[in-house]
Amino acid sequence: MRGSDHSSLSSSHNAFSSSFLHRIAERDEPPTAGDADAAGPWYVTALPGGGFGVFREGESPERGHRPAAVFRERWLALVAAAVLPGTGRDAAFRLRKDAGPDGFAVESPSGEVIGHLELFDERLLDGLRCGESLLRSPQSLADLLEAAGQVALERAGAILDVRVS
Repeated sequence: MRGSDHSSLSSSHNAFSSSFLHRIAERDEPPTAGDADAAGPWYVTALPGGGFGVFREGESPERGHRPAAVFRERWLALVAAAVLPGTGRDAAFRLRKDAGPDGFAVESPSGEVIGHLELFDERLLDGLRCGESLLRSPQSLADLLEAAGQVALERAGAILDVRVS
């Protein structure tokens, strides 16, 4: 979860009463809470003072909500909106700390070895997690593609046209 500031959950901006939200807040969160908090869907909107805010569906600056993120440029806000759903999920991959004969094993959450890395590269594993998350959500993938812009989409389209023909 994002912390204990539940101001975005006030009853004036929520279908549930403030009394109910207060009572439910006293309970322990289920293990799915992080995923629910980050899942979105997210959207990007221009902010009155400048910049672009990333908001959950149902939230807006007009209703008094604060954005989850603000960027000066729209494409960066779109990238944030694309990757946010994956930030609440458990890691899709783990990297074994000790190298074996094939290198450092990459494991699935169940412990199955699904690949190997020559070097112990946690940043590569972070990239794999991010990519895997983007592939799970058509909306996230669309946000990322929109952020890429026309030139990158033209180049990618040409590459895909050759690969898929």
